[in-house]
Amino acid sequence: MIVKGTIIDQPYSGEFSERIYDNVSPWNSQSWAWIKFLNDDDTEWIGQFRGYPRDVAVSKKLGQTIVLTADYIFRLNSETVDVIEIESHSQYRCLTTAPDGTFIFADYYNIARLTDDFKTMKLLEAPIQMDRIDFLEWTGNNLTFTCDEFTNWDRHLEMELDSKDWTIKIRE
Repeated sequence: MIVKGTIIDQPYSGEFSERIYDNVSPWNSQSWAWIKFLNDDDTEWIGQFRGYPRDVAVSKKLGQTIVLTADYIFRLNSETVDVIEIESHSQYRCLTTAPDGTFIFADYYNIARLTDDFKTMKLLEAPIQMDRIDFLEWTGNNLTFTCDEFTNWDRHLEMELDSKDWTIKIRE
C-alpha cells in the first residue's frame, strides 16, 4: 500500500519499476510528472503521470492517493494502485490531506474538499475573497495558509482552516 509520494525528476530507465498513468485526449500537454512512491513494505516504484507536476498527497485513512498535475487530477487506490477517477484540466494548484484523511485542494481563489468524487467537490466559505492561496503547514486539525485579499493585493494574510468544522478564519 502507498504510504508516501514524492515528485522527482525523470528517473533513469530501469532504475525503478514504473507504471504510466495517462488519459488519451487531443488536449494533452507534452509534459509528464514522475512520482516516487514508497509502499508500506519499503519498496519504491515510479508512477509517470500526464501533465506538469503540481502536488501529491496520500490518505492512509481512505486508502487513496491523489496526484495533481497541470493536465489532470489522478485519484488512485493506494492498495491496488489502480485509477479510481481522473478529472481533466484541473485548475487546482495546491493539495494536502487533513488529519481525518480528507483531501483538500486550492486553486488561486478557492479552497475545496473532496467528498465523494471530483464532480461533487465542496467549496469552503471564507471571510474574504481570496487570491494566490498557498498551503503552509498543519498544526493539529488546523491548516495554515497564506493568501492575498482579492482586488486588494497589498493585503497579505495568514489564514487558518479548521478541518473539524471546515471553517476559515483570518489569523491575528
